[in-house]
Amino acid sequence: MSKGLEPGLKIPDFHLPDENGVVHSLSELQGDDCMILMLGRGEHCPRERMHQRDMVKFHEYSDVAFTRLVTILPNEPHDVYKLRISSGAHWPFLVDDQLEVRRHFEIDEYTDTHHDNAVVPHTLVVAPGLVIDKVYVGYWFWGRPSIYQLWDDLADLLKRIKPDFDPTTPEARASYTAAQNGAKKRAATKRKQPGERKTAAAA
Repeated sequence: MSKGLEPGLKIPDFHLPDENGVVHSLSELQGDDCMILMLGRGEHCPRERMHQRDMVKFHEYSDVAFTRLVTILPNEPHDVYKLRISSGAHWPFLVDDQLEVRRHFEIDEYTDTHHDNAVVPHTLVVAPGLVIDKVYVGYWFWGRPSIYQLWDDLADLLKRIKPDFDPTTPEARASYTAAQNGAKKRAATKRKQPGERKTAAAA
């Protein structure tokens, strides 16, 4: 069984390079958004290529839906580049040729006797703050989520974390009004401060 891949747990803020050697942290890539994190089996796997290619369509939606995609592969930079460019992906692919992620989660694919670096593939739906919301195990291809399953997962997640998911509710309207009033008060306070300092200096 994997370790630390359960809903409600926070994943480590791994710092890994992309195929160009530029190091990124997961928190930097996620920002304040939701994230789909794919822990890929490896460049050698045809099912991995198929899944990444399918996610290209999902990425078109994610750009307008406050959602980030990240793929981590247990390969050296050139192989990571090959998989990214052959699938047509334009989101970050990170290099884990030292198998840091595989060791941490204990997801080595021990049944693969041909590829020492193979990973049991997982797809994670990640809430803001690197908190796992849902886990898919893709050892068998049908264990991987379709883009429409992920659509449902993210809709459910945003309903729980965004008070204005339905902005027509009285609660959402009240929250918006309170935020607007608070912003106006802060702006008014800032406008008063320069005059108050001048008066104090004159005294």
